[in-house]
Amino acid sequence: MRRDNTLLGILCVMTGMATGSLMDATIKSLSGGYPLHEIVMARSVVAIFLTIFIVHLEGGLSMLVTKRPFVHLTRGLLIVVANMTFYMAISFMPLAEATALFFVSPLIITALSVPFLGEKVGWRRWFGIIVGFLGVIIMIRPGVNTISIYSFLPIIAASAYASTQIITRKLGVTEKASVMSFYISLTFVVIAGCFWWFIGDGSLSGQYNPKIEFLFRAWKMPDPNDAMLMVFVGILVAIVGYMLSQAYRVADASVVAPFEYVTLPLALLWGYLFWSEIPDIHAAIGMALIVGSGLYIFFREKRTTGIIDETYGIECEKKNRKQNV
Repeated sequence: MRRDNTLLGILCVMTGMATGSLMDATIKSLSGGYPLHEIVMARSVVAIFLTIFIVHLEGGLSMLVTKRPFVHLTRGLLIVVANMTFYMAISFMPLAEATALFFVSPLIITALSVPFLGEKVGWRRWFGIIVGFLGVIIMIRPGVNTISIYSFLPIIAASAYASTQIITRKLGVTEKASVMSFYISLTFVVIAGCFWWFIGDGSLSGQYNPKIEFLFRAWKMPDPNDAMLMVFVGILVAIVGYMLSQAYRVADASVVAPFEYVTLPLALLWGYLFWSEIPDIHAAIGMALIVGSGLYIFFREKRTTGIIDETYGIECEKKNRKQNV
């Protein structure tokens, strides 16, 4: 059963991260005219309604009654920290660069999965993850006008995100992915509502670094096009929340974490299409190492779990049946 769960987890995390990459690019485009917490409020309200629909399909609204509210709250707050610090980061640096720095998260998840989840990580998987991490190092080029205090923002985001997924793995024993997604969206609504209550009038606007002005702008009614984008972001975040919760719920964290690297080439693509951010040779080499390490771990996991051998056996059996007929 684990091999089926492993493949499902890998597919879910790749879908979730690809969707999240598009969501990040959309939010970055909206942050030029709206405060971040307004965008977060709009997307979370949409996500809550979509998640409630999924909860209804999976077993009914009674599943939302949980015996572990504080665990859900901790997980939700960690995701809030991860989101806030990452979106602050992309206001100071290119999307692909911030995403590359964020990708210390699979390494952190793998490291934490050993003491907190009791998972076993073989040396080959460690090797693949370390190669991917070296790709990140090549992309950020320490000491070449890229490492600054703002570079720590995506690293903080990665640490909070990694901790969230470790909790997801434990919480997923008793909770459905849709339930976990609901409580994350609910946490975002509460936090965004607090921002609106205290600084939503724009009283702090213009008092800080212009690059983080999107945190302090006054709330305003979005125009129809931007309103549709916010609804679109809400749909995307519902998909992301469900897929990532499901991925870390059904499969080992140390296995699915490296497949989050699928976001990196997408971040490079969005950066080029929307902001004319052209990757250089270092970015290309780093991306190749990161994607290559993820593929290596994928095929290694398929072989060690017997999926390749079983698939080959099924094909041989089909051929033999045809020959016998």
